[in-house]
Amino acid sequence: MRVENSLEAWDAPAERRKQAAAEPEDRKFVTSLARGLEVLRAFTPSEGILGNRDIAQRTGLPKPTVSRLTYTLTKLGYLNHIERIGKYQLAAGALAIGYSTLANMRIRQIARPYMEELAQFANASVALGTRDRLNVIYVDYCRGPQSVLTRVDLGSRLPLATSAIGRAIIGVLPPRDRDWLLQHIAKREGSEWPNIRAGIEQAISDVKTRGFTMSIGDWHHDVSGVGVAIVPADRSGVFALNCGAPAFQITREKLEREIGPRLVNVARTIEATLNGA
Repeated sequence: MRVENSLEAWDAPAERRKQAAAEPEDRKFVTSLARGLEVLRAFTPSEGILGNRDIAQRTGLPKPTVSRLTYTLTKLGYLNHIERIGKYQLAAGALAIGYSTLANMRIRQIARPYMEELAQFANASVALGTRDRLNVIYVDYCRGPQSVLTRVDLGSRLPLATSAIGRAIIGVLPPRDRDWLLQHIAKREGSEWPNIRAGIEQAISDVKTRGFTMSIGDWHHDVSGVGVAIVPADRSGVFALNCGAPAFQITREKLEREIGPRLVNVARTIEATLNGA
């Protein structure tokens, strides 16, 4: 099962530099800081050990620049250098930032018991995520007692355009923001875009009529799932929940009639709690 790297998105560093060349210079933008952060973003749950050449390929940065950045990030405690193989992995400094983010994300504490209850009921995986460029990143994840293990977990990224959780987020965006996002998804998907767009348009309609979206084999051919967006009243960020499992384990009918409506109720309860109701 493939989990997509966010650096494959339209706004990968190389693409952004092309765009920036055609725009007025932003004097407040610190390029060196942005490059350092892109180096850290190159590491993923499935690719946790990378060399300078790997990082250069993923970020679009020149290898000499990457070498200086990895040296600096190692000195600052954000990367560990594995001398035996000449590669790097995230160190405690980077992990501390991620942990602090998760620990202070109130929605995780509110959503967790509902997620566990739904995972138990559906005997499936339940995740909480938010948008990261053209992907959704999981900020919490749990699975039912007998659900089939998949290669996704906390920190995994799924594509916005074909996953149920991603389509749920797209479905609640203001039209202007949605159109802007879809333009860039279209650039990335190329010839696949007409089919993917049809799935997104169906998802937008489903959000209006029944509150949840579906992905039946669209993200991965043997995975089915439903997604529901969560929008805090203060608009601090759009989150979404999904519930899914391998197609042989969960039927489309069960997703539509039982799990989808239940997931909507869970999402609205979480929203109400976040909003102090």
